[in-house]
Parts: sequence; structure tokens; C-alpha cells
Amino acid sequence: MNNRVADTTSKYCRENKPEELALLLAKHSENQIFVQTTAMGGTQAYLGSVTLEWFALQVRFASCLPLLQPKYNRATDNIEIDADTIEEIQQRPLDWSRQLPLVQYLAAWKNHKFPPVLVVVNQPWVDNPQAPEWDREGRATKPTINFTPLDRGGEVGLLNFAAEVTIYALDGQHRLMGVQGLMELIETHQLQRYRKDKTPDGSLMTVSDLIAHYQVDATYLESLPKEKIGIEFICAVEKGETREEARRRVRSIFVHVNLMAAPLTKGQLAQLNEDDGFSIVARKIATTHPLLEQRSDRQSRVNWNSATVATKSTVLTTLQALKEMAQRYLGQKFLHWKPLGKGLISMRPEDKELEVGILKFQKLFDCLATLPSYRVLEENETPLLRRFSFEKDGGEGNILFRPVGQVAVAQGLGILVFKKGFSLVDIFKKLRKFDLEGGFSGMEYPRSLWYGVLYDPNKKRVQVAGRDLAAKLLIYILGGIQEPMERAELRKAVADARTVEKTIGFDGKFTEPKAVGLPPIL
Repeated sequence: MNNRVADTTSKYCRENKPEELALLLAKHSENQIFVQTTAMGGTQAYLGSVTLEWFALQVRFASCLPLLQPKYNRATDNIEIDADTIEEIQQRPLDWSRQLPLVQYLAAWKNHKFPPVLVVVNQPWVDNPQAPEWDREGRATKPTINFTPLDRGGEVGLLNFAAEVTIYALDGQHRLMGVQGLMELIETHQLQRYRKDKTPDGSLMTVSDLIAHYQVDATYLESLPKEKIGIEFICAVEKGETREEARRRVRSIFVHVNLMAAPLTKGQLAQLNEDDGFSIVARKIATTHPLLEQRSDRQSRVNWNSATVATKSTVLTTLQALKEMAQRYLGQKFLHWKPLGKGLISMRPEDKELEVGILKFQKLFDCLATLPSYRVLEENETPLLRRFSFEKDGGEGNILFRPVGQVAVAQGLGILVFKKGFSLVDIFKKLRKFDLEGGFSGMEYPRSLWYGVLYDPNKKRVQVAGRDLAAKLLIYILGGIQEPMERAELRKAVADARTVEKTIGFDGKFTEPKAVGLPPIL
């Protein structure tokens, strides 16, 4: 209980007999919740706590709000996006692939913690224009929340919920999904794993799995439904509001709590993970760094939904690539940001540590923005720089405009900076010269360092499998590989990569694998 509630309750006890308060609270039923009133931005709210069991049973997804029913998909618990709903739905859709990891987190981590959720309380009369609760001017004669104050100032009291009342999660839909999954697991001893769109992927998690792999105690698991989560209630309709005014207010809060929870842009972040530090850092850089941020005078430079970049696309990268860049760059420093075990979700880093990670990733992008290849972006669109020379209209075949190349560069630089102690400033002095000399371009030509590594000369396309080798090559040319044995292994790997039926040297001629050397160090 916070200080304000404690002070108010203490005042109530001074004015009334403490035993009377205790008796009153003991008598309140499951349909009554002890709350403290709050007010912010003109919205009255009521802050309390409920058991996980109550939360799972009584609260529904925001997409079920009657306001959105015509476009509600019961199979996925999402709203179908079209011209009619796009202005009303400004919140990321439910990602059902997150349910099982969230259940694992609740069940397997003893120090699990969900932040409070924000819910809206609705009543049937809200959607009935002829209901007596609306006056002649179409304004509500009472709010949708029934609050009984316990003190003279009305700062603490009881919320009373009748059977017909419905409650919807505005902020915390994935927490609701996780808690509902936990209740299902406890009741049925198993939980279906879903894909994002709530189609089963054919696998299950069972209580036996949790006990065997995570040493979860069965008694402890049975106690989880009685744990409590913070919850804040607001009215679907306040007294004196019209239905349209109420709809605008609730929709505005719906959008704002999600904007404040994560730095969203106009696109929906399908890959959003609120617990993964690398995702948080990537999302921040994608929306704020000058190289990537959304601007009215240019095309979007980030593909928010797909993992790949289409040939004609004007984007520079994808959100998934940015996340992988963060993983492979910052992951060299923040090893504990990675999941502690297979099947477990990442633990969200402390805010101060996240700030450090964001700053370090931002410095990387500050340096990347100084490369000649990226400095010409204002005059040239990305397709020209990305396309191979033999494709229609030709191009530069630059690895810096391919997600796989971007990730390889980040991985190599992360090892140099955080494991080998190299200066980022010194590194980019060399890389700018390397770039000016065409070092990142023309990957389809044998003279390129990336030929056979990131470019498959047989299939004439980029190959993801060469990412780790590309990172090692970058480390090598920047002076990060000194051991003779390690160099010999790298030379052999490069020769193997440049061999299809015959080995192709850097001069474009067939040669023996042993004759393929390594490029000079920058």
C-alpha cells in the first residue's frame, strides 16, 4: 500500500473505529475491490490489485470492446484492419506466439513481476442509445463504475461490480494473454503453443516439462493464481459525457499508453518484445536516429514487418535486422541480456543499463552514418546501391544495403570494440577509406572480399550462411586477428567459400585453394 493510501486509511481509522474498517474490508465480496482514487489528465481512475485468477477470468482483450465489434476476429482476438478501422486501431495486434514464453516466465521464474495493467469498465447501457442512463441530450447520467467511498474525501473505497459489467484491458493485453495461458496450464496441465495469428504450431508445454526442465514445484505452481497484480480502472463513460466523447477519450488513452510503453511509429512493430533489451534498443534507434527516423521529406528507411528487403524497396534495413545488429554488437558486452536458457524469455534489463546500451548503439550508427556509402543516400535511393550490376538498371551490389551485410558488420565491430578493446573512432577512420575504395561494393565480382562469402556466385544471390565468415573477415582486415593458426583457418574458410567446382581467386581466375590468400590489413 503506498503512502497516500496508508495516510488516508490511517485518517479513516482515527475518525472511525479500526475494527469497523477491518470488518468492512473482510466482508467485501469478490465483486468488490478496495481501491485508491487517482486523477490525471482529467481522467478519474481507481487503483487496486486483483488475483491473477480474477484477472484472467474477468478481464477481456481491448479488441472485444463493443465499439470495435463489427471488425472483431474471434479466432485471433484481433481487429481486422481496413479503411474503416485504421483510424481507430492504433495499437499493435496481439502476437499469440508470445503466450507460451510469458507463461514460462510466470511459472519458471520465482522473481517474476508484471507491471500494473490499465482496464476500462463497461456496462450494457453504453451501447443502447435508448437506455435510461442517457439523458435527452445524449449525455450519461452516471459513470460506468460504481464506487463506494470509505472516507469523507472519497480518496479510498470499494468498486462494486455487478454481473453485467464487462472489463477490457487497454494496456497489458499480452500480460492478460500470459496469465490466461498460465490458468489454462494449471487447469489442464498443458498449453498449446501458437503462431502469431493464433494458429497452433503443433507443440505443447506441459506441467511435467516445467518440473523436469525448470525444477518448478507443483505446489508452488498451484499457488500462482492467488498472486496479485496491480490494476487501474477507468470508466468507459463518465457522467456527463456523450458516447462519442467517451469513445474519443478511451481511444486516446488506448493509443497513449501504448505510445508511452514503447517508442512506436506509424508502422506496427510486429517483432516487438517488451522483455528483450536488444529489441528495445533496436526500436529506439529505428525511430530516433537521423539515419533511420521517419521524415516527411523522404521514404521510410525501415521495414517494420518483413525480415527481408524487396529489390525495388526504398528502405535501408528492417526492424529484425536492427535487432540482430543490436544482439551481435551489444551482445558482446551485455551477455546477460540473452535468455538464460532455451524456451525462456529474456529478462528486461534495468533502465540505466538500457540507457547505456542505447547510447552505445547510437554511437555505432553515428559512425556508420559517416561512411561514404550512407552519405550519398540523400542523392541516391537504396535500390541503386543494393542491386547487383547484372540486374535491371544495374546497381552497386553494396553489402551495407543488405540486412545480412549490416548484421555481419555489427557483429565484427562488436567483437573488436567490446572483446578486443579497439576504438570505434579508429575503426571508422579505416572503414571510411575502405569504403571510398569500393570495399563494400561490387560483392558479385571476384575481386570483392565478400565474393563467395555474402554473395553466392552459383545462385547469383546473397547468402545468409556467410554472415559469420564475413564478420571474421572484417575483424581481420581491421587488425583484430593476429594468431597464425587463426589466420590459417580464416584463409582456408575463404578459399572454401570461393570454391564451387573450381576455386576463384581475387583476380577472377581459377586457381588452387592453397593459392587463395587473404586481403591486406587496412
